[in-house]
Amino acid sequence: MKNNQPQQKRFYIDTSIWRDYFEGRGDGIRPLGEFAFQFLRNCIENECLVLCSNLVVSELRKEYSEEKLLEAFSYVGKFLVRIGISDSQINEAKRKASCLPETHYSDVLHAIVARDSGAVLIARDCHFECLGNLVDIMKPEEVIFD
Repeated sequence: MKNNQPQQKRFYIDTSIWRDYFEGRGDGIRPLGEFAFQFLRNCIENECLVLCSNLVVSELRKEYSEEKLLEAFSYVGKFLVRIGISDSQINEAKRKASCLPETHYSDVLHAIVARDSGAVLIARDCHFECLGNLVDIMKPEEVIFD
């Protein structure tokens, strides 16, 4: 018997969006931290999965204490899913990054992990623009919840 229920929406959040949320950052015009907060709140209200890889955690640990990370991640609660990264994803990211000088290896890896997880990549960094052929990429304020 087929399950006709729609699949739970999945979002993979880039490190910079987490930083916007942690720091309440803005760019002088837009309240990026507020956009990140509202996005996470909407994910919770709509029971969407928020995916977080070991790479995101590693990047965040450079700036924040373990306590700060646990506090922030606890806000998302049961909707936060930690995911691993495979050797094949790492190898693919290295190959693709070598052909994309305008972006970073880690950004390519984030895109591949999001794609393989069936998630929309939530990012703001211009380095992701050339990765739209790998995965759907949106900014927090662009996501519309039904």
